[in-house]
Amino acid sequence: MRRKPVLAIVGRPNVGKSTLFNRLIGQRVAIVEDTPGVTRDRLYGESDWLGQPFVVIDTGGILFGESDPLLEQVRVQAQVAIHEADCILFLVDARDGLTPADSEVADLLRRSSKPTLLLVNKADNPKHWEDQRAEFFALGLGEPMPISSIHGHNVAEVLERAFARIGEQWQPESTEDSTEESVKIAIVGRPNVGKSSLLNAVLGEPRAIVSAIAGTTRDTLDTPFVWNGQPIVLIDTAGIKRPSRVQRSLEYYAQMRAERAIQRADVVVVVIDGAAGITHTDRRIAQKAAEAGRALLWAVNKWDLKEPPDGNLEQNTPAKNDFARLIQQQVKWLDYVPFVFLSALAGTGIERLLETCLTIADLHCMRVGTGELNRMMQQWLFERPYTRKGKTLKIYYATMASVRPPTIVLFVNAPEIVHFSYLRYLENQLRRKYEYTGVPIRWVVRAAHEERQK
Repeated sequence: MRRKPVLAIVGRPNVGKSTLFNRLIGQRVAIVEDTPGVTRDRLYGESDWLGQPFVVIDTGGILFGESDPLLEQVRVQAQVAIHEADCILFLVDARDGLTPADSEVADLLRRSSKPTLLLVNKADNPKHWEDQRAEFFALGLGEPMPISSIHGHNVAEVLERAFARIGEQWQPESTEDSTEESVKIAIVGRPNVGKSSLLNAVLGEPRAIVSAIAGTTRDTLDTPFVWNGQPIVLIDTAGIKRPSRVQRSLEYYAQMRAERAIQRADVVVVVIDGAAGITHTDRRIAQKAAEAGRALLWAVNKWDLKEPPDGNLEQNTPAKNDFARLIQQQVKWLDYVPFVFLSALAGTGIERLLETCLTIADLHCMRVGTGELNRMMQQWLFERPYTRKGKTLKIYYATMASVRPPTIVLFVNAPEIVHFSYLRYLENQLRRKYEYTGVPIRWVVRAAHEERQK
């Protein structure tokens, strides 16, 4: 399998990098706001140019001479993107003209020795552009190219020039073809419970920016990697708050992307703060994942603050059992969800987390044969007959119509008498037989056809 060419978009804050990123991949993935500093982590997207797939990286705005630790991490993330790129798209702003910050970024790019295109964004007026064009030559990165990220002006020419600049300098890496499907794991939770720290601990590198400031992560970050031969895509998300506390449009879009990540994941890891315990927001997030039909687990982070640091997080202890029992009492409808106790900061419990994720991902798509399912339904109905409103329930036929999540359709004589408590009984029996740990089970009750009843 050939490695795809990588284009990295860099520049100072608020020049339109995220708008160009969305334009190149044809989707609104990156959050776009007039406020500087919206993008912080590296965002990856894929697209196609004349049959050639390629990868685009969006980066946070680069600023030098700032002592803010968060801006320092943004700068490091951008430098990693520059290192990964085959061609760099350096974006400046025609309306602001050439700034000292642009010159500092240009110095960094010249030292990288990577093919670089100088793109002057917001150059919508051809007359003004002719007057401005000369000043951007001072950056020493070749001829400046006028574009408009928001309107798409000259974006196709950007890709044409980028692939021409890559040319023979790009050396595709040959790797073995892999037909195994990637397991998508979404890391979700409240703000500041350690989601980005967990992502970095799994990958063994600072992929996401970590800060004690709540709301540091804003976009959803998709990171593919391979663990024990299994392709995995980790999805880091912004912290999910109560709807009443989402006040700004920036927070709203971050929340929306986090909820979309739940929809497209195979497994949802709900990260909770072991030192603080479970909250109403934690329960609501897990409920969203269950309602979406996703496999899920509780990742109890910061457990080293509850038990001595020298304790083995892989072993069961009375404190863990008590914590799990307390949560199961508060969230009884999610008593099938497993627990993994870990410390993202110390890097402990990570292997157990990945093993559990892959196990429940397999269970999420496990199908029970129709013949066996019907035999068990008749047996469980015989062991516990059900009568309501003067009618006795009869199950004529049962089938698992789909998986991810497992969805069982029951054809019965009187659907209106079936109470959720009896479906709960059938579900408990099914879980005892097949385990289905961490997997929600959906039930559909339908009236049997008259011919089937006869």
